[in-house]
Amino acid sequence: MSEKKTVQRRLPFRPRSLRARREHAETIVERLAELYPDSHCALDHSNAFELLTATVLSAQTTDARVNSVTPTLFENFPDPQSMATAPLPVLEDILHPLGFYRSKARSINGLANGLLQRFDGEVPGNLDDLVTLPGVGRKTANVVLGNAFDIPGITVDTHVGRLSRRWAWTRETDPVKAEADLAKILPQSQWTIICHRVIDHGRQVCHSRKPACGTCPMADICPSFELEIG
Repeated sequence: MSEKKTVQRRLPFRPRSLRARREHAETIVERLAELYPDSHCALDHSNAFELLTATVLSAQTTDARVNSVTPTLFENFPDPQSMATAPLPVLEDILHPLGFYRSKARSINGLANGLLQRFDGEVPGNLDDLVTLPGVGRKTANVVLGNAFDIPGITVDTHVGRLSRRWAWTRETDPVKAEADLAKILPQSQWTIICHRVIDHGRQVCHSRKPACGTCPMADICPSFELEIG
């Protein structure tokens, strides 16, 4: 008969006040910088239009899969002018490996047309204008601002949202509300790189279903640390 495992739950610190949350977040941010010094945007791009398009395409798929199709996409349609007039069947054929390729083809075609109609084919460098474009929400806008324009932005994707709740940075499940909480405790100048590092930690260690708590280098400062013992 196999022995039943028990779970030892250790709560080093669950900060409550804003000051305590900021101090605890600072410790986590410093640790993340040590663990992931080379974190960066995982979507391949060479300009703001390519990044905006790739980020829209990344919904419901992986960055790696998006990177597998964008070289062909941008070789054939390198700017809003060419993508706006691209035949949908051609776009669908290129995007087929991503899944939902028909809707994604319509999305990037509509995005390109929106850029032409509203911004003369230029990607705007501010959040208010970006979110007026078809298929662009705050998450996508912050990715573009942070990585194409060097304007700090907090990107609350599935990893950032999950880890932020586990680290007691926020209790919110709504990305917009979570973003507001994170903005209060994280240094603004580092918003973009912090999000990249949180995403890397979420992908490599702090998984959604089975986080590797027992081997996590953040365990000693994580309010949600759990360790299975025999």
